[in-house]
This record gives sequence, structure tokens and C-alpha cells, in this order.
Amino acid sequence: MVAALVAGSVSGARASQDSPVRDALAQVVAAGVPGSYAAVIDGGATWRGSAGVGDLRTGLAPDPRGRIRVASVTKSFVATVVLQLVGEGRLGLDDPIAGHLPGLLPYSEPITVRQLLGHTSGVPRDIVHWRTNEEIDTKRWERFEPTQLVRLATDGVPLLFPPGTGFSYSNTGYTVLGLLVERITGRSLAGELERRVFRPLHLRDTSFPSYQPFLPHAGAHGYERLYGEQAPLTDVTTYVWSRLWGSGNVISSPDDLNRFFGALLGGRLLPADVLAQMRDARPGALGPFGYGLGLMRVPSPCGGEDWWGHGGDVPGYNTWSLHTGDLARQVSAGMNQDLSAPVAARRNLLLTAATALCGEVPAAVAAGAEVPYLGPSLP
Repeated sequence: MVAALVAGSVSGARASQDSPVRDALAQVVAAGVPGSYAAVIDGGATWRGSAGVGDLRTGLAPDPRGRIRVASVTKSFVATVVLQLVGEGRLGLDDPIAGHLPGLLPYSEPITVRQLLGHTSGVPRDIVHWRTNEEIDTKRWERFEPTQLVRLATDGVPLLFPPGTGFSYSNTGYTVLGLLVERITGRSLAGELERRVFRPLHLRDTSFPSYQPFLPHAGAHGYERLYGEQAPLTDVTTYVWSRLWGSGNVISSPDDLNRFFGALLGGRLLPADVLAQMRDARPGALGPFGYGLGLMRVPSPCGGEDWWGHGGDVPGYNTWSLHTGDLARQVSAGMNQDLSAPVAARRNLLLTAATALCGEVPAAVAAGAEVPYLGPSLP
């Protein structure tokens, strides 16, 4: 699917937006997950739709206006706050992190703010979250402090490469960045996200819950198959996600994600020169996807400028929020199964986003192509 997007082949017939996006959502469900949902902006008009089931207990369809766990899309929010501090002159992109958080990382090599934002620091990816599928269920109440997460991920673990010489996606790096925000501002990361992003943009469905396990006004319950192929799906909606903190803790809605990225890419949150550095993407960082500073770049399969945004994975929720360069079209779409979801469902969710942004269905689908996985995983 990813290879097909880059190849640039699209179908010749252009249907109404309602039809291809709705059909694409149905194909996500047909691939083997309970439900899927999307909010699409096209020329200022918003379309919302869903397919399948959002709550297996009630049988209700997913609500595309409801709240979801957006996982690694959190990184775009956290990167925005860090870059606001850069724009205010309170922080330098090439500042060594040890100058602000001495002793936090156990490495002698200098690691910069820029390298953490762009996943070029060499810092290990993550802690070991679970050793078995069952632990995804039984360890849902575990609580972690951010400094504990950094210590567990890095103590006795060498850098993956000398800082600045490679790319390796790191949730740990974004935990460090969250702690950096707290050190520079003297306030909590949750408070700074609220003060600088959520409240000014009126993102009423967006929050950074840290230790609060509930998902109020859920657009869909999240499910995983954790106890064998014949066992029923396990509801993992209620979960303490402090283990992801600055890398994946945000709750939002498809509409709020579109509003956030519209403001960010439209220049309302960062000075132009800082936004340009955020968009300076390393080509091929994640397969065919480029990566800037907390922002993904996706080659458009239907001509025109590249797309911008981020994807996210967490047990129960898979999310893509992608946007054309001119913001004429935006889409935030998701499904309510992730780790145990069939590969075809992952491809079809990205196909849904591509359908929304192209206005038609990309024709070629490369069987077996991998979609980047950005969340916590088993060892």
C-alpha cells in the first residue's frame, strides 16, 4: 500500500467524496477490525463518516465526532510546544540536552534538542512494555514517572548510533523533550499543552491525561485480540497510558486533529522560520515517509505538494492525520484495533486517508507492503 502511494497511480473515475471515503472505511472493517471512522475537510466543507461497530457491548457505530487515543500523533503536539520555546528564544535547537537536563541521559556524547525532535539522537526506542499479549490487559493499571521511563530505557543500554548519524524512531526521546518543556517553563507538560495549544485553538476534545485511565465521550472503544485467535476481543479503552507520556498520551478527536494541524501548518502556532525547520524532513526515514521535527512528510500519489501530519499506534487505536500542503484537504481517520489488527486493515486505513486527500481511490495496492508502526510493542 505504501509503495502504491509513492508510485502515484490513481483511478480514472472521480466519485463524490462521500462515496469513496465511506467505501474505504468499509474496507478497513472488512479486513477484520470492529470499526473505522474519519473526518475530512475538503475546500472548507467537513464530511464525517464511520463503518462497523464502535462498541461491541451495545452494537453502536463509531462516532467520528467522539474522542480517541491518538498515540504518537502526540509527538506533533509536544514538538510544537518545544519549537514555540525555540521561537521565544528560551531554547536553541542545537542546544545539548545535558545543558538543560544534566544527568538525565547516561551518555557522554552530546545529544541536541533537534536530534531528539527528529529521531536522529540514537537514544533507545522505548522501555519493554509487555512480554506477552496477556500483559497488555493485565498491566493496564501500571503507573510510570517520566524520569523512570527514561532510566528504564537507557540505563545500561548503549546509543543505537552516534548522535546525528542515523535515524531511529524513539519514544524515549519524546519523554526527554516533555521533561525539557517542564524544566524550561517551570510548569507541567500537560499545563503547557493546554495553555499554548489546546485552549487557544478551542480543542475541547483534546487533553493530556497522564494518569487518568478513562476515555470520556469515546468515539469508539478500543479492542485487541489478546487471548488467542478463538478468544473474544478484549476492551482496552480504559488504560493508564503514563508509560507513553510525552510520546503518545494525548486524547483527541478527528475534528480536533484537523483543527490542530490546520493551525500548525497554516503558520498560526510557530514563526515561519521555525515552522520551516519543523518541515525540513529527512527523506526515507520511515520507509517512503520523510520525517522532520515531530512531523511526517508523505509523498502525494495524486500530484501536487507532499502531505504532512503524523500517524499513531496504541493498543485499541490506530490513527492517521494527514493534510495537503495547501490545507485544501485534510483527513483524520482511525480504527479501533491496532496491535492485533490484520495487515490488510492497516493498509486500508492509510488507503482511506489517501482516498480523502486525492478525492478518489488510489488504484494500485502493493500486497504485503508495510505501514510504519509507531507505538509500543512486545519485545
